Amino acid sequence: MGAKRKNNLLQYFKTIENLYNSKEEELIRVKGIETKYAKIISNSKQTHNIDKHLEYMVKNNIEIISIQDKKYPKLLKNIYDPPVSLYVRGNTDILNNYCIAIIGCRQCTQYGKNVAQELAYNISKQKINVVSGLAKGIDGIAHKGAIIAGGKTIAVLGNGIDTIYPAENIPLAKEILKTGGAIISEYPLGEKPQKQNFPERNRIVSGLAKGIIVVEAKEKSGTLITVDFALEQGRDVFVVPGNINSENSVGTNELIKQGAKLITSYKDVIQ
Repeated sequence: MGAKRKNNLLQYFKTIENLYNSKEEELIRVKGIETKYAKIISNSKQTHNIDKHLEYMVKNNIEIISIQDKKYPKLLKNIYDPPVSLYVRGNTDILNNYCIAIIGCRQCTQYGKNVAQELAYNISKQKINVVSGLAKGIDGIAHKGAIIAGGKTIAVLGNGIDTIYPAENIPLAKEILKTGGAIISEYPLGEKPQKQNFPERNRIVSGLAKGIIVVEAKEKSGTLITVDFALEQGRDVFVVPGNINSENSVGTNELIKQGAKLITSYKDVIQ
């Protein structure tokens, strides 16, 4: 089920406890909850599965924050379809701090890497958290830039928090936690990194931040999905101009033509 159906359920039953104790006939009264969903919810109340998850979470210092908790990010709570709950590894205190997201190409150029790291570094030096998606390319570089600056960074996953994807970023994930950052996901333990999860994940990346910086994006890029979410959420969109002969800059340069804020320094974002 998507976040919208989950939020409908929570609004109807008021508390998670009431929802858990509900019966099938009660569930189908909720908007968008057909019989098939009611059965799925009822079948999910298998205590051995829940106990297994809880045991793993305790062992691995994973916290779960519901939309009704005080720790839940306030900015994220106000988007159209906020996650009902977040699995969090690391520092939950930073989730409500001032954040800027930095996103871009997985197959980035050296120019993109240099710019992303420099922006993340300098923004972190201003005591602003850097948010990204722990993907290859610009995402990973942004997280590293924040860490080098001694800042805090938040990584949003498109799969269960028990798996770091891509595997090459496992050392980076450890550094994020070691330096007081956080890794978060709306997906339950065991959820694989499926293709459809990443566009959904992107709304959280932009939802946590006051604004997003785009460093390199191709003409048809997942990065542009995040831009759409950011605009829908009323976030500022900042764009780094790119080489007009590079396919990695087609998307970014087009955003500038459409009215996104062109930046050439972190100071443009701070202002």
